[in-house]
Amino acid sequence: MTATQVRTSDGATMGAHLSLPAAGQGPGLVVLMEIFGVGPYIRRAAERLAELGYVALAPDLYRRIAPGLELGHDADGLARGLETAQRLDPQGAVEDALSAMAALRERPEVDGRPVGLVGFCLGGTLAYEAAIAGDPALAVCYYGSGIADGLDRAERIACPMLFHFGAQDEYIPLEAAERVCALAAQREGWECHIQPDAGHAFDNHESEMFHRPQPAARAWEITREFLARNLPAL
Repeated sequence: MTATQVRTSDGATMGAHLSLPAAGQGPGLVVLMEIFGVGPYIRRAAERLAELGYVALAPDLYRRIAPGLELGHDADGLARGLETAQRLDPQGAVEDALSAMAALRERPEVDGRPVGLVGFCLGGTLAYEAAIAGDPALAVCYYGSGIADGLDRAERIACPMLFHFGAQDEYIPLEAAERVCALAAQREGWECHIQPDAGHAFDNHESEMFHRPQPAARAWEITREFLARNLPAL
């Protein structure tokens, strides 16, 4: 994994972490961060996707308010992350995600191949919004709390979508997750899975308060299969 820079639509630059597959090239996936920033967990998520054969790029979506911010995955980090996320410009973050997609398409390791989105928590919501605003090859959204409120714009999305939720999520009511799944059931190429024994951020192996290994493993296998069907690696 290497640090890199992405040119944004407003003419600025944005830090990002790049992970390459063993083949050195492949389709692209933009990895959208949690409220903790592009820290060890998100960098490892990019590496895990690279291990599946994808060129993974994790942009610093805090670049407008707190460039390079990495927070601990504990109670203090959670409090700071929630406060920082409140100051984030959602539209600006979506624009930055789209800039990362454009930059990834232009990289020689991708060379015009399709580019998709994988987002976690805050990034799950932003992946959904970027799928509305842009043209990703697909989007995978892990427990995005704002998705249910944006279902009235779902018809603007043309790509395959995968949603993950936990039935015990303290931040996303089960009813909201079920509404997403109900819509997904009506859309060709869309999937929605609710892990009954998972809470919020259950994939985050850096956080003792959130990580649930068994549902995380099940959801990752679903993600792997979804990616293989809809965006095959080399």
